[in-house]
Amino acid sequence: MEVHIYTDGACSGNPGKGGYGIVMEWVGNSYKKEFSQGFRKTTNNRMELLAVIIALEQLKKERLNIKVFSDSKYVVDAIEKGWVFGWVKKGFKDKKNPDLWKRFLKVNQKHQAKFHWIKGHNNHPQNERCDKLAVLASQKKDLLVDEGFENPASFSKTIF
Repeated sequence: MEVHIYTDGACSGNPGKGGYGIVMEWVGNSYKKEFSQGFRKTTNNRMELLAVIIALEQLKKERLNIKVFSDSKYVVDAIEKGWVFGWVKKGFKDKKNPDLWKRFLKVNQKHQAKFHWIKGHNNHPQNERCDKLAVLASQKKDLLVDEGFENPASFSKTIF
């Protein structure tokens, strides 16, 4: 079974109100799922990475063949070029978003994911849909608190 995951993050201001959008498609099947969520204060990179994490966490089966498509060089390069593994060895010293990277590493080990960069705002249908979902999510009322961004010291103590 192969799954294609398309993700995008959005932020109005950086930091500012943000959101993520996800489109998941099962190859050879018409089944498709969409997810999105907005946050009151976050960054674009956090939303790009959180979209990938949430998508992987939604998968109920493990060891699936997964292709993740993202317009975020931050996310794709950190994974495909192996930077994140060097950050782990250095305890994420001077790196942003360690809470999300640790969460990513935990969920990513359950799957066979390959990451592909796609150019954003280039009429790619799934990427355009993810962008729309992310922007709409960031504009909703009653946005969630991104605890890892707004309260990083207290948040990291509760989950690690």
